Amino acid sequence: MSHEISTSKEPIRLFKSDFLEFFTHINPIVVLIIWVPVAVYFLVRGILGAAGSLWIAPVGLVAGLFIWTFTEYMVHRFVFHHKPANEAQERIFFLFHGVHHAQPMSKTRLVMPPVLSIPLALVFYGLFVLIFGVILGTWQWVAPLFAGFIAGYITYDMIHYGMHHFPNRRGYWRFLKIYHMNHHFKTPNERFGVSSPVWDKVFGTMPAQ
Repeated sequence: MSHEISTSKEPIRLFKSDFLEFFTHINPIVVLIIWVPVAVYFLVRGILGAAGSLWIAPVGLVAGLFIWTFTEYMVHRFVFHHKPANEAQERIFFLFHGVHHAQPMSKTRLVMPPVLSIPLALVFYGLFVLIFGVILGTWQWVAPLFAGFIAGYITYDMIHYGMHHFPNRRGYWRFLKIYHMNHHFKTPNERFGVSSPVWDKVFGTMPAQ
């Protein structure tokens, strides 16, 4: 994947069709409008579905957040930064993530557009149902885990947008901003964690300095 950075303020055009190009741009508020109600719905469903075991909902929510951090790392490292084998693959992965590295300050390409996030959410929900419902038989955990997973995704998208467009001058937020900017401008093949560096530490993709 090329990491040559464009200094143009005009967003890189991905499609000749204006209709298709429209779906590659998104305001971060759209993420909140779509996904906050989904997270709340599944959390409430988890609470109601675990009557008599109210601890399941908060524990499932936290566990879902933790699962998200792992998913965020794995997708960013192995999908978004996959090394294309041919020109067709290079085009596909540029659409997914390469364009963000080529133009990291583009305000309308910092969060995932619904045309991608909705199908991916359905796939992950299917995995939660398959693993925790069908295979393990713990259906009461599916809803709160997925609520936490979606909450993690929302947090990730909002943090990512903030890293690129807010000062973040103090504390942990400053650390995350510097960490992510170093991923963009110094070590594009390291520092894959965005909302947390924990998996970089676990898998050895956190630089020594």
